[in-house]
Amino acid sequence: MANRVIDADGHICEPAAVWNEYVDKRYRDRTIRVERDKDGRDWVSINGVVRRNLRPAAACVPWGMDDPNNVPTWDDILPGSYDGGARVKVLEEEGIERSLLYPSLYLIQGDVDDPAVAAATCYGYNEWIADMCRDGRGKLDAVGIVPLQDAVSAAREVEHIVQLGLKGACFRPERYKGLALYDESLKPFWERIASNGLFAAVHGSFGALMPSFATGRYDNLFFSHMICHPFEQMAALLDIVAGGVLERHPRLRVAFLESGLGWLEYWLDRLDGHFESMHQHVPWMKRKPSELFREQCFISIESDEAHRLPRLKELGLDGCVFWGADYPHYDCTYPGAVADLEEQLALLDPALAEGVRWRTAERFLSLA
Repeated sequence: MANRVIDADGHICEPAAVWNEYVDKRYRDRTIRVERDKDGRDWVSINGVVRRNLRPAAACVPWGMDDPNNVPTWDDILPGSYDGGARVKVLEEEGIERSLLYPSLYLIQGDVDDPAVAAATCYGYNEWIADMCRDGRGKLDAVGIVPLQDAVSAAREVEHIVQLGLKGACFRPERYKGLALYDESLKPFWERIASNGLFAAVHGSFGALMPSFATGRYDNLFFSHMICHPFEQMAALLDIVAGGVLERHPRLRVAFLESGLGWLEYWLDRLDGHFESMHQHVPWMKRKPSELFREQCFISIESDEAHRLPRLKELGLDGCVFWGADYPHYDCTYPGAVADLEEQLALLDPALAEGVRWRTAERFLSLA
């Protein structure tokens, strides 16, 4: 009998219907779009400007970056990345019970300049992803995206996410227009997430132009991709934990996604040390950061990080870790994601393996 497996960090690739049909027509020309040039090459357009620094399909199909001489177009994205029925077939082929879906292109919606366009972008995307999940035979869940370009709009969109039956609110770890995640203006935003039983999902990506550790230093994709995920997540965790967000909202669940696992032990240890030696600078904090993380936070891993779980168990953090397949992105394992996961989990204590496969994800998604 096969093991239960939940993919708690999968992705979709937005079809043209999102920007051509679901986003308010007043804002379609300035939302996130894929545009094809006269030479047949696809580029991302945002704020009405075509960017020639990112070939979108190369990041959104499993073979996308393998051959620089054969770059895929947006026509090559897999049906399982935008069609609910096709995605269910992928889950069945792979041996995955259900999947939680995140955006791909629309992960860079923090680059939208106009708050009104940002709000329309999020509203339209959320309507579309809810429709995709309705075709998923109960096997698909999704997060909505929120326009943190404006705190009031972000709180309002949380209510829309609730109405659509989505599971959580997703945003990037960078600061939208300089807004810190602990800012007073975001209290209604956090409260609406927590009080409605949603979770907050901090999910970065490369390709964004928001001020960040990566964009402030590098223009080479190797360098920027190396640091954009872990460095930004470390800063977001600092803001949420040391900024008092978790203590003000004890029912809030927060996930830090697709940034690896190796940094977590070091960062929590450093946070705890600062809490002990420099507490006078954060008098609103009453509890150790590691305790808050253990009770309210989650982190996703890929299969090849499973060997770190015994150490996390020693720290009492093993219940915070779930698996994400990352399908259909260029660096996912497809086909064979679950087979790869099981190979990595085979050497672990069965209880630890079960937690990674499904138990923690079930708690995170409030499925039990």
